Amino acid sequence: MGPSKEMLNSACQCSLVSRVVIFGGTHGNEMSGVALAKHWLKEPSELQRKTFVAEPCLANPLAVEKCVRYVDSDLNRCFSEEILRSPESESDPYEFIRARELYQKYGSGSCLYDFIFDLHNTTSHMGATLLRCSADDIMSLHLANYLQSSSGSQSMPCYNYLIDIPKKDNVYLQNIGKHSLCLELGPQPQGVTRADVLSRMRELVNCGLDFIDLFNQGKEFPSFETDIYRVLSRVDYPRDSDGEISAIVHSGLQDKDYVPLKPGHPIFTTMNGEDLLYDGETVVYPTFINEAAYYEKKVAFISTEKVHLKVPALKLETGAEHNGTLQ
Repeated sequence: MGPSKEMLNSACQCSLVSRVVIFGGTHGNEMSGVALAKHWLKEPSELQRKTFVAEPCLANPLAVEKCVRYVDSDLNRCFSEEILRSPESESDPYEFIRARELYQKYGSGSCLYDFIFDLHNTTSHMGATLLRCSADDIMSLHLANYLQSSSGSQSMPCYNYLIDIPKKDNVYLQNIGKHSLCLELGPQPQGVTRADVLSRMRELVNCGLDFIDLFNQGKEFPSFETDIYRVLSRVDYPRDSDGEISAIVHSGLQDKDYVPLKPGHPIFTTMNGEDLLYDGETVVYPTFINEAAYYEKKVAFISTEKVHLKVPALKLETGAEHNGTLQ
């Protein structure tokens, strides 16, 4: 899926982006976002632009305090309509309660925020992955393109990543905003802060805020073409009859995120030294290879396809020009 033919033939108009929130610590042991959110809560001046001031938020403070991914349940899987709309119960997991709090403050009715940044780290060799959950969010596509063209880094390049999920089935935090972008940077071990990864994330956030500020001031962004990596499937580790992992990620696949995987190439190795080969019929692009947090989710890597997109121009909705004063 992608922009419709009608959208491609004319510029996409979006309303003013005046309410922006930056979430860090959605997972409490992904330390770049945690460190940045804590810093910005104390010193928010870096987040101020001519047309808005972004609000930092520590999404899962109890998990941050314990330096764990989550306390009871993965917060970034708790934003389903079922959880958000269900009545509260004393037996609810902590993250269910926290998800409802965040939704009420940032995603509900008149509280709906215009843009959400959600900051994450991965133990996989994913560089600076710009993750989106809606193929139709032209604003986030333009922002991702702006980051790719304006904040180049050979050591940590940007990749445009799409998990195309219908809104009614979306369980991720970024689902509660009008527009959104998740930053997934790595490799970085859980519970560790790497200076290079943190610096790159900070650069990307600031560049993203600059884009929104330019858009609010009436800058029109031209149409463009780009490649994205769209999720195809999640691949589990080989397992024995007891459900235990029976093979590990092959050394030839390790750290090869976004590198083409061809049929017949090895993807796993058993403890007896036997290579298990990729038996698909087409070239795919593996991502989140050997991600530490995904062992519990039974995911060895996520298979994607490279898709070429034509994206229409973007401009501010007629009559929505900013008056030059902060709201």
